[in-house]
Amino acid sequence: MSRDAAGKKNVIVIGAGPAGLTAALELMRNSNLHAIVFEALEGTGGISRTVNYKGNRMDIGGHRFFSKNDWVMAWWGKLMPIAPVFLNDGTTEIPEADRFLLVRNRLSRIYFLRKFFDYPISLSLNTIKNLGVFRLSKIAISYIRASIFQRKPERNLEDFLYNRFGSELYRTFFKDYTEKVWGVRCKEISPSWGAQRIKGLSIWKAIAHAIKGMVSRSGTGVKQENIETSLIERFLYPKLGPGQMWDIAAEELQSLGGEIHFQHRVIRLRLDGSRIAGVETETGDGRRQWWEADQVISSMPVRELIDAITPEPPTVVREVAKGLVYRDFITMGLLVKRLKAHASVESALNLLPDTWIYVQEPDVRIGRLQIFNNWSPALLKDPESIWLGLEYFCQEGDDLWCLGDEDFSRMAVDELSRIGILDSRDVLDYHVVRVPKAYPAYFGSYDRFDEITSWTDSIHNLFLIGRNGMHRYNNQDHSMLSAKHAVDLILSGSVDKSQIWNVNADEQYHEEK
Repeated sequence: MSRDAAGKKNVIVIGAGPAGLTAALELMRNSNLHAIVFEALEGTGGISRTVNYKGNRMDIGGHRFFSKNDWVMAWWGKLMPIAPVFLNDGTTEIPEADRFLLVRNRLSRIYFLRKFFDYPISLSLNTIKNLGVFRLSKIAISYIRASIFQRKPERNLEDFLYNRFGSELYRTFFKDYTEKVWGVRCKEISPSWGAQRIKGLSIWKAIAHAIKGMVSRSGTGVKQENIETSLIERFLYPKLGPGQMWDIAAEELQSLGGEIHFQHRVIRLRLDGSRIAGVETETGDGRRQWWEADQVISSMPVRELIDAITPEPPTVVREVAKGLVYRDFITMGLLVKRLKAHASVESALNLLPDTWIYVQEPDVRIGRLQIFNNWSPALLKDPESIWLGLEYFCQEGDDLWCLGDEDFSRMAVDELSRIGILDSRDVLDYHVVRVPKAYPAYFGSYDRFDEITSWTDSIHNLFLIGRNGMHRYNNQDHSMLSAKHAVDLILSGSVDKSQIWNVNADEQYHEEK
């Protein structure tokens, strides 16, 4: 079926996350092509979906809607307008209507030594008090030494972080947490990871930002043009969680005549010369169907994509794809009556003000803690409770991944009790969600990834987009931009895919403006 009933050409889109739905909707808005989306899960959003458990909504990983790209910001705003009421203290009054983007204050902190530190680390009085003069002196001396004696070339992530922060700050706030996230030593991770995530961040920029915050307010808007992405103070957020944005995108896609098929996993792509002739899907109950394609846009994991192409790709391409590594993820929603009281918070709920807390305590395995109340109060069924998101990084098949839900919840609650966040007697309910292939890793065969891209780019009608589709640790807006460029190439008839790969590689897409 290379044509739909109206005679339009079919564009197969694999994946209904931010990249896939952006591509499909852009095609339906701007062309006479017919977009058909296949999604292996039951709903939209990929890892940007919202899980609804008994009326309490979970954000899988935490998704700030913020971009320095005007096209992305306008795209979001077209689907969901910004809530009309913005109070002077920076909080957003929650409107009755559901379809609004809320303006949220961002507060992320580090929990270390059973104390809260600013994130990113700043030279505030709180930091000086928590670290002590001796440790701060070591940090300053090691930073000066690293500034003079740079490690060149940067062979791994440790070199990247050492050059920007010095050995003492690296060991204190980067090494253990990063290795908890990825499960390998920083020496085994490509410096490309640092370039993807924190290229524009430095000690001096963090200090300058902190000083600026002390002497002036940067306004009440969300367009913070001269601020590093890692330092932004406000962001937009759908009232009912990130999946709401992608549910609305799917609705518009279907209203324009596009198709979206859930629980349809793409298991085969047939290569005919330099083109993909079509794809085969399999439903949850085992039914298979063949779909002819004029163009294919893929956000499925690269390792699975290469394995699904027939006839088999060249040996070297299959070898590199097989060696690609992914980091998996478990998040647990935890409903509690209250938190333990901390020095800065004393109320009935003892609600901490953070959106995210980076847990760097070495005696627990939890990596991050979300407080959903502070993302959007509408995520909670009962506003007189606290709804937490506990995030664990793991490997599919390891001991964490294989723990039963009850055992996992017992372990997780024990960890939060041990580090003084809550009392286990205040726990009301929990829900465990496992997310495979959440993070494409910058080790394994990643240093040979260009051998895959040079081959897939030679397939004229195949376009790889999104985090897993490009095996790149992209933010949500980067995934959307890769989708936009893929659509532009299809509409123009160009086969030069370099502009897709330049997203989050060129300076304009990095953390620095």
